[in-house]
Formats: sequence, C-alpha cells, structure tokens
Amino acid sequence: MIGFCQLVLHAHLPFVRHPEHPFFMEEHWLFEAMSETYLPLVALGRRLDRDGVPGTLTVSLSMPLVSMLDDPLLRERFDGYLSRLVRLAEEEIERTRQEDPAFHHLAHWYHRRFVEQREMFDRELGRDVAGAFAALHRSGRIELITCVGTHGYLPLMSTDASRRGQIRTSCEAFEDRFGWRSRGVWMGECAYVPGVEQLLADEAVQYTFVDAHGILTASAPAVRGLYAPLSAPSGVCFFGRDPESSEQVWSAESGYPGDPRYREFYRDVGFDRPYEAIAPYVNPDGVRMHTGIKYYRVTARGTDDKAPWNPDWAMDAVRSHAADFVRRRRAQVSAAAEGIDLPPLVTSPYDAELFGHWWFEGPAFLEAVLREAAHQDEVVFTTPGRYLDAYPRQQEATPGSSSWGEDGYHKVWLDSPNAWIRPFLHDAECRLQAVVRRTLDLDDPPNAALERALNQAARELMLAQASDWAFILYTGTTMDYAAARTRDHVEGVHRLLDMVDAGAVDEDVLELMESRSPIFPGIRYANWV
Repeated sequence: MIGFCQLVLHAHLPFVRHPEHPFFMEEHWLFEAMSETYLPLVALGRRLDRDGVPGTLTVSLSMPLVSMLDDPLLRERFDGYLSRLVRLAEEEIERTRQEDPAFHHLAHWYHRRFVEQREMFDRELGRDVAGAFAALHRSGRIELITCVGTHGYLPLMSTDASRRGQIRTSCEAFEDRFGWRSRGVWMGECAYVPGVEQLLADEAVQYTFVDAHGILTASAPAVRGLYAPLSAPSGVCFFGRDPESSEQVWSAESGYPGDPRYREFYRDVGFDRPYEAIAPYVNPDGVRMHTGIKYYRVTARGTDDKAPWNPDWAMDAVRSHAADFVRRRRAQVSAAAEGIDLPPLVTSPYDAELFGHWWFEGPAFLEAVLREAAHQDEVVFTTPGRYLDAYPRQQEATPGSSSWGEDGYHKVWLDSPNAWIRPFLHDAECRLQAVVRRTLDLDDPPNAALERALNQAARELMLAQASDWAFILYTGTTMDYAAARTRDHVEGVHRLLDMVDAGAVDEDVLELMESRSPIFPGIRYANWV
C-alpha cells in the first residue's frame, strides 16, 4: 500500500413538503434524487457487500433530507411518482413500437428500471431509504455522517449562537435518528470561517472538509499539502478537497460526464413530446418538467443534434473511466509519497446528486471504481474515520476562510440577487439569541406553550438559513419560491417571538407552523446562546 483515496458524497436537499397541494413541483427535487441517486447508491452498496468487494465510501446525509426520506406523506408521494413513471414507460413502449422503433428497446429498459425501483422501495427497503444507508454504515460499506443543520452558510451568520444552534441541533438529531454520534460533519457549501472549529469540537466532531485553498491558506504552511488533514487547535481535523480528482468527475467539459456515450441530461420526453401526450406526468399547471425518460446521449457538446443513448456503450465508458480514475490515483499517491512522511491521502468530495441525477451513469462509475481498485494494492479506498484511527497525529494549523463555491469564497451567497436576505436573517438571529438569553435568565422556566413557541422559532430560523435559498436566487431558477421561503420563515421567527414577548401563545397558529415543518422534533431553543 502506498496511499489512500476517500470518496465523499454529500447528499442534501432543502426541506420541501407541501401537504396542502396534491402536486408540488419542488417536491420532485426529492423524488428525482431518490430515483436517480439515493436508491442507486443503496443498490450499489448492497451489491458490493454481497460480492465482498473491499473499499468504502463516505456519505453525508443532511437532516432535512433525512426528515423528508422518513416522512410518511413524501414516502407515499414518491411511491405514486414511481407508479406514474411505470405507466409512462408502458405508454412509451406502445408509442415507440409504431412511431419511434429506434427507442423501443429503451422504453422497455426504463420500464424494467422503474418496476425494479418500486419493488426495491416498497418491499426490500420497506420505504426506509435512510435506514438502508444506516444498514450500509453498520456493515462497514459506508461511513455515514451528518451535515450542519439545514445546510446553513456558517461564515455569513451574524452570531456564534446561530452557528452553534445549527451544528448542535443536527448532531443531536442525527444521533436520535441513527443511534450513534456522527464522527464528521459536512459544512454547507464547505464554507468555513475561523472559530467554527471550536463549535464543532464542542459537539465531539472529529473532522470536516474544506476546499483546497482552505488548507493552502492555513495559519501555518501545510507541510503535507492536500495529502493529509490539518488538525485545528480544538482537535477537529480538516480534509482538503483534491482539485485533480474533483475536476475529472465534476466537469462536464473536461471530465468524464462529458463523454459522448453518456446519457444527455437535458433531452427528456417531458420536453420532447407534445404537451397533451405527457400532460398526466408533468405539472398540472402546464409547466413542463423532467420525467426521467431520456433517449439521447451527449453525442457532442454545443449541438442539439443528439444520437440515441446506448446503455451498453455507456457501461463501456464507465469501465474505461473507472480504470482511468484508479490509475490516476495510483500515479498521484506514488508521486506524493516521495515528499511526505505519511501515506498520502487524496480527498475527493462531491455532491451526491451528481451521481445519477446529473451524471446518470455516476453510480455505476462509483461501483466500477471500487471493483477496479480491488485488483490492485497501491491505493486503498478508505474513509476519514478509518484514516484518523490509523494516523491520529496530524499537523496543527487553522484553515483559512473558504468555500467550494464560485471563486472560492462567499460571493454566491452574498451577491446582488440575494444580498437582501442577509439583514433579515441577521435581525432574526440576533433577536432569537436575545430572547433565549432573557428566557434562560428567568427564575422560572417557561410554560409548555412558550417553550414550544421558542423551539418553533429556532426551527423557523434554521429553515430560513438554508444556503439553498440564496443559491437559487443567485442562479435565477425558482426564484419566487426561494424568496417566499426565506420571507415566510423569517416572518415566522418574529411572529413567534412576539408571542413569547407578550407571554401569550396563539396555539392554533403554533400548531399550524409545527405541522408545516415536521423536522428536528427534538430541537432545543437553549442551543441558541
């Protein structure tokens, strides 16, 4: 063995749940990710366990995502989503038999896939996808960790109380759900500012991740570069993202996903077919959307003239790229080993949804990487916890402020389309901290209704702080929804704190707010001091 590589998959979606609507387009963010990413990741882990293939993955599940995966309403709606896809595939089988024979075999392929996924979700997993990830953790296939709260952007919060509330609440919720304390925590957007390391240490967090320049601009030169973590004075270790392996997988231009044999993301029957033909499978308001049935491959960039997708050709590309990835990691650790005193470690973190949703063949690539790696002994695919167990003593230094967003710092979450949200969030953060401190200073604890109102105010603040809303405003996608969610949650904080200040809680309003956000059931307002 010469060195290590750790593949880290960060799975997160903002908390979206709208029981008041029979169909809500943003809920489909979850359904698409479940079908294209989360179920395939579980399936590949189970296959690797079955075949005794060595190698592990690290998976970070945010608690908003876990809450949605566990929610009975969303589970039922996802089952209906899969059933609609089965029906759509059946219609496509009949249509392509006459109209598009070149796609007939693909229609059958999709039908088999959706039927198998429904069987897996309903019968094999008992609809418990989060529990399936936990089972893979217990088997040693993955190392399962949590994420900061609602994926809040820590550097732009105005108080340590807000940062602490986000970190502590997610760690407690993860332990309540899975039965063990998360050794690591993913910081939303890999966003770090000095001082956060102590808040992480206070929750017994052993490690987290930053982008490369967070390590390279640390308080002391990183003597092992990016090939080992830095240990902050608090004891928390920071693993730096490796640019080379990231580029090979992230980039649609220079990376593997741009190969012409892979499935084209943007050509979907939800957009290609006449509206009346696909109306039962898209937004009832008439907005077209992805269905998951895509017949074309990348073919060539910069053209709409796409050739049919061939799954066998795509799997040939997967095997070739997996072999290339392992070969490059072997060369990388071999070169790095000559200059450092520990076996070099390559840290390769990605958004989990890249694999399957954006790059359809991505889960097959991950599986092929671990199978390919089993045939060599120079690079071991490990996890942060296992690495630190073997090499607990690391160089002490504090990373530099950083994120993995555009240009490496904070502009994506503080720019002209979204800068307006910061004063509103800061006012709510400061007010909640002040009310909590005043409440804790009282001789008598608050009554049950006031305690519930304070807990719900903290919950509303966490939901408002999700980095997703600022990101959506920056990228200009579902901007109205993101703005409304931010405003509604901030207004909810103030409405609840008005009740606390007045000493009288409108329990009908409180119950409605609690029912709309069944997340973090064990939240404790006292964390916001």
